[in-house]
Amino acid sequence: MKIEAFTVDDLPLISEGDDLVGMILDRVEFEDFDILVIASTVISKTMGKVREIADITPSAEAMRIASKLDEDPRFVEAVLDECEEVLIEAPFMLVRREDGHICVSSGIDRSNIEAGKLLILPQDPSKTAAEIRSRIFDEAGRKVTVIITDTNGRAFRVGQTGVAIGASGMSPCKNWIGLSDLFGNVLTITNEAIIDEIAGFANLMMGEGGDGTPAVIIRGLEIFEDVEAFDEVIRDESEDVILDALRRL
Repeated sequence: MKIEAFTVDDLPLISEGDDLVGMILDRVEFEDFDILVIASTVISKTMGKVREIADITPSAEAMRIASKLDEDPRFVEAVLDECEEVLIEAPFMLVRREDGHICVSSGIDRSNIEAGKLLILPQDPSKTAAEIRSRIFDEAGRKVTVIITDTNGRAFRVGQTGVAIGASGMSPCKNWIGLSDLFGNVLTITNEAIIDEIAGFANLMMGEGGDGTPAVIIRGLEIFEDVEAFDEVIRDESEDVILDALRRL
């Protein structure tokens, strides 16, 4: 296997209403089975998913939680507005979004945006990924996979990594169960989250600072499937022992 990966260079700063996909198509000659990985921040910007902190009026609940965090209650209110359930209030807000994605502070970003503004995650990243995939096929005639990423911390480990929050054109996991290892042992539990492995690698190329590039092409992996299956990577609540434990705190 030989894999090639490269950033989509010379993209301008993205604003609401910009044709991000058109900009990418102008800069990339896609091949069948390419994987296009895009940071959620630029998707949010094109959609205008930006809030002015000064326009937010905090609720009593937001002020209560903010007092525990020594945080701006307007920011806490924005987090509450975007989440389905608060799992941990302090020392940081760990929440579950409506789409099942569990993250800190509803994934709201105060970096990569002007001072006084908040960048909100896209409402339905997989739907957006499907629309991008469809447009690339219509205009370039290529079958591609599209992954939208965000940066997440990890339980039990220091540091953040890229994870997929939406995708179109691939199965999110590679199931090894029933296959044999090098010694003939039948695998019984291995289900590889390839979607997050790709997202993490692409995030390494994107960067997090001012010189970041928000779109990456990965070529040669050839995992394309004409499916909308991202939800398969979200563990069913009935099987999620960690989610159950957090709810019991």
